[in-house]
Amino acid sequence: MPTATPSGSSRIADLDVMLAAAVGAVGGAPREGQDQMASAVDLALEGRRHLLVQAGTGTGKSLAYLVPALRQAMRSGRPVVISTATIALQSQIVRKDLPRIVEAVAPHLPRTPSFALLKGRGNYACLHKLDGGYPLDLDPGALFSQVSVDPSRSETERLGEQVVRLREWAEHTDTGDRDDLDEPVSDRAWRQVSVSGSHCIGSSCPLVEQCFAERSRAAAREVDVVVTNHALLAIDTFDGHGIIPEHDAVIFDEAHELTARVTGAVTEVLSPTMVRSVVRELRGMGMGATALDDAGESLGTALAEMPDGRVLGALPGAMSDALQVLHTQAREAHSEAKDAGGDAPGMAGARKTARADLQAIIDVCERLREPDEDDVVSVSHSQQTGRSHLQVAPLSVAGAMRGKILEDRTAILTSATLALGGRFEQPAGSIGLAARNRMDVDEVPPLENRDAWAGLDVGSPFDYRRQGILYVAQHLPQPGREGPALAMLDHLTELLEASDGGALCLFSSRRGAELAAEHVRARTDLPLGLQGEDSLPRLVEQFRADDRASLFGTIGLWQGVDVQGRTCRLVTIDRLPFPRPDDPLVAARSERVDARGGSGFMSVSVQHASLLLAQGAGRLIRSHGDRGMVAILDPRLRTKRYGQVLLSAMPPLWPTNDPAVALGALKRLSRPA
Repeated sequence: MPTATPSGSSRIADLDVMLAAAVGAVGGAPREGQDQMASAVDLALEGRRHLLVQAGTGTGKSLAYLVPALRQAMRSGRPVVISTATIALQSQIVRKDLPRIVEAVAPHLPRTPSFALLKGRGNYACLHKLDGGYPLDLDPGALFSQVSVDPSRSETERLGEQVVRLREWAEHTDTGDRDDLDEPVSDRAWRQVSVSGSHCIGSSCPLVEQCFAERSRAAAREVDVVVTNHALLAIDTFDGHGIIPEHDAVIFDEAHELTARVTGAVTEVLSPTMVRSVVRELRGMGMGATALDDAGESLGTALAEMPDGRVLGALPGAMSDALQVLHTQAREAHSEAKDAGGDAPGMAGARKTARADLQAIIDVCERLREPDEDDVVSVSHSQQTGRSHLQVAPLSVAGAMRGKILEDRTAILTSATLALGGRFEQPAGSIGLAARNRMDVDEVPPLENRDAWAGLDVGSPFDYRRQGILYVAQHLPQPGREGPALAMLDHLTELLEASDGGALCLFSSRRGAELAAEHVRARTDLPLGLQGEDSLPRLVEQFRADDRASLFGTIGLWQGVDVQGRTCRLVTIDRLPFPRPDDPLVAARSERVDARGGSGFMSVSVQHASLLLAQGAGRLIRSHGDRGMVAILDPRLRTKRYGQVLLSAMPPLWPTNDPAVALGALKRLSRPA
């Protein structure tokens, strides 16, 4: 663990000196918003006060928190954790931003700062599994046979080809990190060479000294800045695994995703498929597991009798009985599996896997039988797969985050879309910070007030009204539940023809994206990529490489896509991105707001739509040279009272509702400068 000394601390340069050095190293220029944010972050870290910062696209927010983070690590002698929502941002920080920043600021610090990336164990190849320490999920003969390159070969043969390549790669890789693969592989192939944290046999592993994941964690314990992700941080903090080093400060980038990722991390699922899977694992070790198998069948029968959606009140008697029996049988199997399989190859790993999966079933059974008052229980029946499951999710993670994170650490939250209508009370409340504890950015809180927080919006350096147009197709019919209207599809085609492609087209459903792609392809010769037809990174690269290409997709494209220049001169949004009203968590959260005298629709659904709409519209202007149009094909943005709330969250582009004006502007944009 790095430690700071009084003499070392005295040699830490002022923030403005270090920030100037970092900006110069990345080829940037001074930005008022970046300076303002960096100063606020530095002050918050030093004063141990929580801070929420909205920093629009182009602010350079990574530098604005990374430089203060390095200063704080040197001041305190304790690591600072950086948490992101996406792998793309993690990679950018570790591979691009931090190396250049550290080199630039090192002369202004007592020593050169260090940093490391920390991921979940499943992101690394497991040497013990590769060495036969775990049973294979598939027949080894099928996996490792010599296969031809015939495109008609079976899925198992294609999978085997990938696994053979992974085994060869594992022999020479220094990191074992999936992101370091030269060619991507399927999730199914990766599962043949990796294990989850709960399935790892830990210190009893014969290859623990060479373990890629353990080496990564050991490195993270010795650095000044640890980069990780929201889900891993939440799981580690709530479950006490000790994966992330002890720290006093955490900076959440992409903080608009924080509560959703934390909610996902603490949501539990139970299904007959889970039971059948662990029964197979137990029988692979020589156990009969008949009683457990029967309990899984009873669970399936009880589940089939329950309607899709949220469970109100107590569980039905049949389901309660099924959970009781399943809990008992899972506990008995968990005990019996401790010594199952003997010393045969792979049995230690098999025992650990089966017992971990059984413990997961035991835990969720206990939670479902006695749910917390804030737990939301729901049933889901998939028409596509025919599978069903029970889910239990927290109504709010505010209390958990306050108790597990905010009381012991200083938290900085930042995003391009964080405040609603310029106010931070809602996002602050979602993580457990009360409005009464808000302070001014430059105000130093009393030492005993660990709940003090401040909010800051530093804006964006872009001149949105000069760089872009916001067009709302007010003449179109209001979207219905039956899918995209023909009038909307025809108008979308008109817009794409006028712009000669160069469009990122965002849809609220996969079916909508597919129908729109089919419609446009039948009427134009414009090149068009559709999410699901290829890997997302490859589709984005194809879009970036051809200024006539368009890209159609759903939620995966609303955030994180950064395509600058005329390649992306049009962003279309088919409908306002409200959550499904029958979503169990949405319904429960709305009801709670209504019961307290507020508007659940405005507080939950409109808030969700505001953040997502701002993210989607934010795909257009990514640099000072960008020009283009955001086209909203949903008239409700202009015709409904809540439309103004949604508009206030979006970039302030020049507005028009006139189709002729929009088409004329797109035709001008279609011509290269």
